[in-house]
Amino acid sequence: MLFFSYFKELVGKEVTVELKNDLAIRGILHSVDQYLNIKLENTRVVDQDKYPHMEIRLFPWKVQKPELSVRNCFIRGSVVRYVQLPPDGVDIDILHDATRREARGG
Repeated sequence: MLFFSYFKELVGKEVTVELKNDLAIRGILHSVDQYLNIKLENTRVVDQDKYPHMEIRLFPWKVQKPELSVRNCFIRGSVVRYVQLPPDGVDIDILHDATRREARGG
């Protein structure tokens, strides 16, 4: 429950989620549940050269900004390897207090 309550505080902030298959997706955290399933909006792939199928070029012969093939996504918690948090989203004091409360059992 410690991580669930912490992630709820980050709703609306940009996070990067690295999956177990090495795909890293950056987006705005829309929601998270108790299983740490994550819903992201305005997503983009961190390494677009490695995963070109995640973008669509409407007119490949023109120089243009590619459109994303996936704008919103739902990520099952069991496939998440890491979640990179924004630096301003980490409040160490609150995290320490929550950890102590969790260790005491209440």
